[in-house]
Amino acid sequence: MKYHIILFAAACLAGTAFAAAPDHAKPGWKLVWSDEFNTAGAPDPAKWTYETGKVRNNEAQLYTNDRRENVRVENGCLVIEARKERVELPGKPGSYADYTAGSIQTRGKFDWLYGRIEVKAKLPAGRGMWPAIWMMPTDGSAGWPACGEIDIMENVGYEPDTIHGTVHTKAFNHVIHTQKGSITKTEKPCETFHIYAIEWDEAKIAFFVDDLCYFTFHKDGKGAETWPFDKPFYLKLNTAIGGSWGGAKGIDDSIFPQKFLIDSVRVFRRVVP
Repeated sequence: MKYHIILFAAACLAGTAFAAAPDHAKPGWKLVWSDEFNTAGAPDPAKWTYETGKVRNNEAQLYTNDRRENVRVENGCLVIEARKERVELPGKPGSYADYTAGSIQTRGKFDWLYGRIEVKAKLPAGRGMWPAIWMMPTDGSAGWPACGEIDIMENVGYEPDTIHGTVHTKAFNHVIHTQKGSITKTEKPCETFHIYAIEWDEAKIAFFVDDLCYFTFHKDGKGAETWPFDKPFYLKLNTAIGGSWGGAKGIDDSIFPQKFLIDSVRVFRRVVP
C-alpha cells in the first residue's frame, strides 16, 4: 500500500543557521516517518525497493537487486557498497559491468508532499565516486526534466569536501545548463556523519547540511516549467561510480570497496500552532 503523507515546511532564507541538535526534531516539527536501520540484514521491504541495472548518466556500475554485498543493514547503518568486480549484465549474455553498487528507493511504498526530509550519512571516498540523496515524483508521466527532481545531496569524489544541492525542472536543468542549486564546503564528509536535509513547502525548497541552510529555491509563480514541486515525491539513496559527472576525472580502482553509510532517514511535518 502506498501512503501519501502531507507535510508542511518552515521558512528558511539561504544562509540562515539553526542551533537545534541535528539528531532531533527542530522546534515546530513532528516526526512522521523514519528508518533507523536497527535490524541487520536486508533493508525493510515495507519501506524500500531496489533500483536495478545500468540506468543513467553513462555510469560504470551495475545496480544489483537484493544482493548483500551491495546493500545491507549492519551495525545500525544502511550500507550501500560500491565494489570493483566484473559481472555479466542481466539479460545480456557476453556483456559485462566492471563495478557493482546499490540504489534503493521508497517508490511504491512511501512518498511525501512538503516537509523536512533529512538523512544522516557518511559518504564514500575517492575519485570516481558519486553518492546521492535525491527525490523524484511518484507521477513521472511528464517525463524528465519536466516532472521535476530534487537533489538533496550529491558529491563527487574528486571534490571530496563539496556538497551540492540542486533542483531540476523543464526550465532549469543541467542539459541546458540552467539548473538551480548551490554548493557548500563540509568538513570531512567521507570521515564523519552529517545531516543532509531539505525543508519544502508550497513556496520554496531550502537545502541544509547540518544546521546550515546554504541554498533556497523559490517558487516564481510562472507555472510547472519552473515549479513542478506541488505533488508527492519519493526518496532515492544510491552510490554511482563514474559516469558523466562522477567519472569526469576517471575512476581510481585502488579505492574499492567503498561504503555509503546511512545512519537514519527521517521525515517531519510542520506543526501548525
